Amino acid sequence: MIIRDQFDPDLRKKIERKKQIAIIPVGSIEQHGPHLPISTDSDIVTEIALRLSEKINGVLLPTITYGISDEHFPFFNLSIKKSTLSRILEDICESLIKNGISRILIINGHYGNLDSLKSFEKKKKSEKVKIFSYWKYMDREFDHAGNVETSIMLAISKNVNMKNAKKGFQTDGMSKQEISKINKLAQKSFPKVTGNGVWGDPTKSSAKLGRKILNEVVNNLVKESN
Repeated sequence: MIIRDQFDPDLRKKIERKKQIAIIPVGSIEQHGPHLPISTDSDIVTEIALRLSEKINGVLLPTITYGISDEHFPFFNLSIKKSTLSRILEDICESLIKNGISRILIINGHYGNLDSLKSFEKKKKSEKVKIFSYWKYMDREFDHAGNVETSIMLAISKNVNMKNAKKGFQTDGMSKQEISKINKLAQKSFPKVTGNGVWGDPTKSSAKLGRKILNEVVNNLVKESN
């Protein structure tokens, strides 16, 4: 059930009839290399949240499209403060619970949001609110504008320019210690690590793989949400 399509009297009746779960997708607006739109994180998490809501009969809220993406500067990003995101979620969750929602699932679509979400989760300490970062629910290494994200975008969007897709930074042959060190640097300056803003190789991406990943993620999230 998409909440923005509902009418007040009907919506209140639906909430009163059963224990409703609300789903809040959280994304970002930031560079995703030369071949994916800056809305990629928000587009992907919106699609995952929509599919999840259909599977569990949840109430889908509008996506929070702004996240914490300062690490991508000087590449384009629209960032908010960590405290801002945490406060927005706090206010929305309080309002949802006040309106009779039983449980809230926050689906995160951007790595840079993690610190803010952890801070929010620690503050809330509520059984009613759970946070899930979708990439943790697939059996493969996550990337940024690489094979995974590009494949998912090919499955859900026409706004992909594969002619501009180029390999980015890759960790093949690196030790766990080296990768950990690079990850810390990337959290401070993603362009310094990747050069072109891409982590991974998008050149062999496909819509077929994207559909497979989406199904895997959504099915695993359904299990976790029960």
